[in-house]
Amino acid sequence: MIGACIEIHRSLGPGLLEFAYEECLCHELNLQDLAFERQKILPVAYKGIKLDCGYRLDVVVADQVIIELKRVPELLPVHEAQLLTYLKLSG
Repeated sequence: MIGACIEIHRSLGPGLLEFAYEECLCHELNLQDLAFERQKILPVAYKGIKLDCGYRLDVVVADQVIIELKRVPELLPVHEAQLLTYLKLSG
């Protein structure tokens, strides 16, 4: 997975939309025969029910690894908080 991300970055560099990087990543994961889901709905459990609040995981590999794509100059604490929240909600 990391190698696929590095390959995409080396080939395309910065400046594309996140969606373009997601397309390329999914193509690379297909080439590696890795099972994945893209834009997986992440419900919020509240008072015993699951609510679709619009959260989507960019790519989930082998039902174990969340890949959250970012097109930013640097990762900020809010990005880390987002991923930690996704991990908490997904269990």
